[in-house]
Amino acid sequence: MMAEEFRGKVRPDWCPGCGNYAQLTAITQALAELNIKPENVAVISGIGCSSNMPEFLNVYGYHSLHGRLLPVASGVKWANSKLTVIAYGGDGDGYFEGTQHLYHTAKRNVDITYMVSDNQVFGLTTGQASPTAPVGLRTKTTPDGNIETPFNPITYALTAGATFVARGFSGDVKFLKEITVKAIKHRGFSFIDVFSPCVIWNKANGYDFFRPRVYRVTDNDVTDFNNAYKLGMEWGDKIPIGVFYDVERPIYDDVDEVLKNGPLIDQPVHRLNEEDLEEFL
Repeated sequence: MMAEEFRGKVRPDWCPGCGNYAQLTAITQALAELNIKPENVAVISGIGCSSNMPEFLNVYGYHSLHGRLLPVASGVKWANSKLTVIAYGGDGDGYFEGTQHLYHTAKRNVDITYMVSDNQVFGLTTGQASPTAPVGLRTKTTPDGNIETPFNPITYALTAGATFVARGFSGDVKFLKEITVKAIKHRGFSFIDVFSPCVIWNKANGYDFFRPRVYRVTDNDVTDFNNAYKLGMEWGDKIPIGVFYDVERPIYDDVDEVLKNGPLIDQPVHRLNEEDLEEFL
């Protein structure tokens, strides 16, 4: 497969320099490398600049509600587990309205990949502070500087029970593609937080901020929860990117009484008659 086969007919309309372009490239290249056909892929998004992703891909796509992409992605996967399901959205979408869904999807270990474009602001609505905005960041909603402790998506996902946790950077597309390949291959809930500079609304934490700080983690023990948590807490002059955690445990389909019989689309449909309905009521 070639990455171009996954490019849709609609051209991306993100701002020049937006980190979302790197994630689009990483996703298409990863799917091509894994030789997954476009008709076997579904990309589910929420609301925001990044959530236009399904429009730019030649795969099945669904543009859902703000923060609600993970329940939709879970439903798609349970209905047809033969599909490779990728959920994709922004930090405002996923770490504000969607926080509870991130927790429960990770806890259930649903077999999907969730990539978050993390730019620390609400880009679509012109730059309000998002949950990951660092202390001191000046935005439309924090004109004197953000005073709230930023949300840590890595430690949150680990605590919730995600079996694959990673961090990428839009300024390192090759490494992001490698992480994405591993995430898609992982059987279980795969979570990738991606530093994705917003060149319009967050000029304080752009490529110039991240490039001298991020460093690749490649030789760590990905089965060590405590070390993964430690990497997730590291922030300052050096910020790690890479796969922090990768372990196996039963996915939701393995334990649910209905789903363990196979995809819902392959199961017989039982239609209720009047006697069934009376008994049920």
